[in-house]
Amino acid sequence: MSTGAASVRVVEPASAVSPIPPPAPLDPDSREWVAALRGEGSKRDEAIARLHALLLRASRFEVARRRPTLPHLRGGDLDDIAAQAAGDALVSVLRRLDDFRGASRFTTWAYKFALYEAAVKLRKRAWQGREVPLEPESWSVFSSASAGPEAEAERSELLAALRSAIDETLTPHQRRVLVALAVNGVPIDVLAERLGTSRGALYKTLHDARRKLRDELSRQGLDVTEER
Repeated sequence: MSTGAASVRVVEPASAVSPIPPPAPLDPDSREWVAALRGEGSKRDEAIARLHALLLRASRFEVARRRPTLPHLRGGDLDDIAAQAAGDALVSVLRRLDDFRGASRFTTWAYKFALYEAAVKLRKRAWQGREVPLEPESWSVFSSASAGPEAEAERSELLAALRSAIDETLTPHQRRVLVALAVNGVPIDVLAERLGTSRGALYKTLHDARRKLRDELSRQGLDVTEER
């Protein structure tokens, strides 16, 4: 063994910071949209009106697509939801205009805002007046009638360990969020509204809860591979 002073060799990475790719060149139509919406006066007002009409068509499309799942809603209710979604989408598009990078046409990019807003509002309306279950309604959701006796025994063992880990490992808030979202199927938008928090905060809580459960079940030697 060498008794000389230890030497440290520092290897410089090929590129310490990956360069951010420049925005894609805008197509003529997208460039016209962005310029008009950033403009002033009647030109901007006209562009906003055209954008609102586009977003209203998009939200009506999404409402019509999801209508069979909401038979209790009347036509007037659906029209109101579409109009509200278009209005909120318009505000979001104008607020995030600088985020448009040209990866798609501007109209395609803006269209998605209306689809998202309509979907969120329909989910919230579907749960309006319903109690949000924060305790397990049924653990049988994990059962499989097609599983053989051996597979069902393994599943039962894992389910028992999972229920125990949820009760003993998670904080009360993590437990409520995990059970509501992953077990009882509450839409995250609905849960965020009922708990007075944000989607991002709930995603973080759900991620932390799942990590805790995986660690605990792995410690017990159980297979916790998530199905995709």
